[in-house]
Amino acid sequence: SKAIIKVGRMSENKKKQHFVLVHGSCHGAWCWYKVKPLLEAAGHQVTALNLAASGIDTSFGGLSLAIAMDKFPNKISVSVFLSAFMPDTKHSPSFVLEKFGSNMAHEAWMGTEFIPYGSENSGLSMFFSSEFMKLGLYQLSPVEDLELGLLLKRPGSLFVSDLSKMKNFSDEGYGNVPRAYIVCKEDKGIPEAFQKWLIDNFPVNIVMEIDETDHMPMFCKPQQLCDHFMEIADKFV
Repeated sequence: SKAIIKVGRMSENKKKQHFVLVHGSCHGAWCWYKVKPLLEAAGHQVTALNLAASGIDTSFGGLSLAIAMDKFPNKISVSVFLSAFMPDTKHSPSFVLEKFGSNMAHEAWMGTEFIPYGSENSGLSMFFSSEFMKLGLYQLSPVEDLELGLLLKRPGSLFVSDLSKMKNFSDEGYGNVPRAYIVCKEDKGIPEAFQKWLIDNFPVNIVMEIDETDHMPMFCKPQQLCDHFMEIADKFV
């Protein structure tokens, strides 16, 4: 899954927003080290979260934002899906992940390890291979950031089995929160065509695109990404 960004409601200072930054699979809060100070320098409050690595009781990976939206719709002014898996309200929460998996050949994971876990091995954890990170996620990012990712990567999961057992996200909760989607044009992890399928499947309020950007725009184009976040937040004051 890809990092997802949640933009919280304004504080008492009408010019100040609270941005909650949520990372994607096999990563951590560290991946926002370029974007966080840019937002703070612009006067905003920023929280970068560290999600638990795995487990139905502690984390749902890339779908964690949708779960938060469903539970706390009144506390979120707008949610931004950054080249990320975005569920709908008509299908199971696992639907978009299953669709993605059916379209991605095993060879495309470039040696990424998949290991069963949980009762009756119902879950599947993953550990990105160095080749997948280099050629599939970070191919346009600075080599120093790739090296940082290789040093700090950890096991993750798409939680397809867990999500398939959940009830659908509600129109009153998740579906009631304004959504934006930022398309990363050169993403090989979640290709542009699939990103646009996600948008067609569950239309959003705003669509933005970043050219010449891989799966990790927080490394590849941090200033442009920061500008997009602030532009989106300003539209939902």
